[in-house]
Parts: sequence; C-alpha cells; structure tokens
Amino acid sequence: MIRTPAVAHQFYPGDARSLQRLLAQLVPAGVAARPARAVIMPHAGYVYSGRVAGETVARVEVPEDLIVLGPNHHGLGAPAALMAAGTWRMPGGDVEINAELAAEILRHCPEVQDDSRAHLAEHSLEVLVPFLQYRQPRLTIVPLCLARLDYPVCRLIGLGLAAAGRNFPRPVMLAASTDMSHYESRARASAKDQLAIERVLALDPEGLYQTVAANRISMCGVIPTVITLVAALEAGATRAELVRYTDSGETSGDLDQVVGYAGFIIS
Repeated sequence: MIRTPAVAHQFYPGDARSLQRLLAQLVPAGVAARPARAVIMPHAGYVYSGRVAGETVARVEVPEDLIVLGPNHHGLGAPAALMAAGTWRMPGGDVEINAELAAEILRHCPEVQDDSRAHLAEHSLEVLVPFLQYRQPRLTIVPLCLARLDYPVCRLIGLGLAAAGRNFPRPVMLAASTDMSHYESRARASAKDQLAIERVLALDPEGLYQTVAANRISMCGVIPTVITLVAALEAGATRAELVRYTDSGETSGDLDQVVGYAGFIIS
C-alpha cells in the first residue's frame, strides 16, 4: 500500500525543493549529534513548531530504523494501530515501512493491531517524517497511531516495543509525536506544561500519565510519550533532556490562546 501525504502544502511545503530549503533553515548545521534511545517532537505546522523539532532532531544520530508513535486525532482504526507494510510517499522521497521490525512489534505487542486506517488522514506522524528523513536519507519507519489507553496497556506496549528492538539486528530509535497544552493563555499553558515536562525529565511515565489526567493538560500525544518513556527505560535510558519549550504565540503574537511545543532527547 502507498500512503500519500495528508497534510503536505498545509503543515509543511509539498514540493521537494521548497521543503528541503525550509528544513535546512529549521535543522541547525554543525551541531554535535549523539545516539539516543528516543526523541519527543511536536507536530504542528512548521511555521509554529518546526524550529523546536529541527533543533531536537539535529542533536541526535538518527539511525535507519525508527518506530514513530503519534496520537490518533481522527478516531479511525484500532486503539493501537500499526501500519505493518507499505510505502509513505513523501515530498522528499519514498519512505518504506520496515516490515521486518513491524512483524517483531506485532509478535511482542498483542495489544497492537495491524490497521492502516488510522494512518491515512493522520498528521501527527507525517509531520515528523521529513525531519527524520532529512537527517537519515535511508530512513525506514514503523508508524504506530495511538488512541486513549489505560496506563497498564501503555506499559505493556512499551515493554513489547523494547523487546522488539532488542530482537532486531540493527539499532532502533523511537520518535514520539506530541504537542503540549492547547488553546490556553500563555501563563496557564506554561504552568501546566511545566508539570508534564518535569515528569518527562524524571523519566516517570506513570507520573506523566497521572499528572496530565489530574491537571487536565491537553497534551495530545501523552499516550505515545508515556509508551516511549516505558520502552526507552526498558532499553536502558538514564537521562532526559529538554531541548526547547515554546508556544504558538512566539509566531502568531496571540498570547491568549496558545499551543505549547516541547522537544526532548532520551538517552
């Protein structure tokens, strides 16, 4: 199956030349990069969150094989929907789904279903791919689209992803897709987001899950982030770094209703 872009020309340029020029502006050159277990990146239009995503991805060595986890904004498909085979036709070139790694995930994660429906119109994963492809031209992905799940299920999926990565013959990195608070004043969004950021930096997936729920933080990708933290910890992660936090008001000038954006590296 070939998946065509759902949000090219909207969230990011839809032609290869314009996209490459923009990515060259958003991804800093000459930055020391290191291996990482995972990255957490925002998925808004590049005019809003592209600099956070670019600064984050610039600091890691992106391997060829990635598991990309994002929230399901449309409600289509299974609660934990994996696209196990096919091609994502991106403006910068085709990106193949790593069918071998996908099979390992399905073997280790019975909570995950092979279901492409959730991916066809979803932007949360697509928006990350050009950044990852810019840093790794031989990129392959396994895309996992996630709806609301209980924490015990998140933990099981995270442990299963770590087991799948251990059984794979090459290094595997995870990339979680999330924006932070939505449509609150800058002061309220920043205060709420700081609570979530503290849990990420503490490598505390259950604490993040509970904090977001208890404080009604509209962090759309909390489930992908929680699962990624579980998997990274199981794979030996010991440190989380906040690369940058900002919000849409930095671009729009509207500080009454902002969306927050954060980039993290888990190593």
